[in-house]
Amino acid sequence: MSKLKSTLGIVAIAFITLTVMSCKDNSKEQNSTDGDHSEMNHDNSDGHHDGEKKEMAMSGDSNAQAILNDYFNLKNALVGDDNGKAKELGATLTTSLGNFDASQYTDTQQSELKDIVEDAVEHAEHISESDIAHQREHFKVLSKDVIDMVAITGAEMKLYEQFCPMYDGGTAWLSTKEEVRNPYYGSQMLKCGKVQREIN
Repeated sequence: MSKLKSTLGIVAIAFITLTVMSCKDNSKEQNSTDGDHSEMNHDNSDGHHDGEKKEMAMSGDSNAQAILNDYFNLKNALVGDDNGKAKELGATLTTSLGNFDASQYTDTQQSELKDIVEDAVEHAEHISESDIAHQREHFKVLSKDVIDMVAITGAEMKLYEQFCPMYDGGTAWLSTKEEVRNPYYGSQMLKCGKVQREIN
């Protein structure tokens, strides 16, 4: 019986080690040639703006840039495991999203942006009043919303869409830096992830 327990223990340790190593290997890859990510759907629970990945617009909208700045500050707070700061920044982002003016876009784009912003506001509000584990759950959907927004509005600087294969079946986020700093695990697995693509 003790031999069985020790064998099971060794198997469990081997599995955990392989899982962590797999994540580390993924973070080393530069995925500029891999096109799998372009097929990835960014669907939301309400189904408002799911579908195929759109080509990113090349110009930036200063309105959207304010939202992006608040999003990146929030991401950095989660990277730093700072629950209190993330709460504050969730509230700040909620305000920025509420101030978003989509009037310069086509009717179709305005409709899509309205859905995206409404969904993002809901998740930013949850982040402003949650513990860090719950904040990270909402940040996952918020990131999908922001990626969808940037597909329409563009960005003023180069962005990196990054991907963690470990968190909740695989999760993306945006960063201004190529170096991976994981907001879903923070200090627990800071470098887990890879760059899926560059935007702009």
